[in-house]
Amino acid sequence: MNILKDLGKYIFMIELGYKYIAIFKKSYFHPFKTHKYAYEELSNARQKYSNEVLNFLNIKVEIDNPLPQEDRILYAINHRSLLDIIVMEHIFSRYKKNGTWIAKQELFDAIYGKFFQYSGCISVDLENKKGLINFFKTIKETFRRVDNMNLYIFPEGERFKGDGIKEFQAGAQKIAKANNLKVVPVFIDDKLEEIFQRAPFDKPYTVKVHIGNVIEHQNLESNYKESFKEFLKESR
Repeated sequence: MNILKDLGKYIFMIELGYKYIAIFKKSYFHPFKTHKYAYEELSNARQKYSNEVLNFLNIKVEIDNPLPQEDRILYAINHRSLLDIIVMEHIFSRYKKNGTWIAKQELFDAIYGKFFQYSGCISVDLENKKGLINFFKTIKETFRRVDNMNLYIFPEGERFKGDGIKEFQAGAQKIAKANNLKVVPVFIDDKLEEIFQRAPFDKPYTVKVHIGNVIEHQNLESNYKESFKEFLKESR
């Protein structure tokens, strides 16, 4: 029964993913759409995809604070599961946020890489110095063209299955500094890898997400961890 349940889950997500790749292409390749309009359409499509997945898995999302109304913000999010992106896109859909994800180049090269590419994600190859220069140029140019842009990033750099927060890579703070971005720390208070394995649920399962106050990009890691500690004190 569990095998059939898992198989059905993956088939649903793969088929839905290919459907949305076709939707993404209409904006990604369109020669007459401005960057701003294209990113708005791509953001909206990613959010619709994510909402469909959460509905299928019967997962609800609860947040303790609203997202800020302003844009040009870097959302720094802890990373434990492939569901992290889907949960966050759902939250962004509530506030009609326009933005894109930073993703490692290896994700673009994987079997599902077209989903990341055509949905407007920005790739980064940490081992390629020339590629890193182009990466920072791409972000700066995107913010120049899209005035309501936001950036979504996992500062830990990869999934972390332990407790607490893994040491940050330097990229998030450099991006925020280079583009004069404020930072919103986000903490997903659940081990979503385990949740995903158990889904879909017969009864709704609620994932809790902490939205911190806007912080300056200086000392991003220590500021994030301080916000995380304050959240733990209040929630436990």
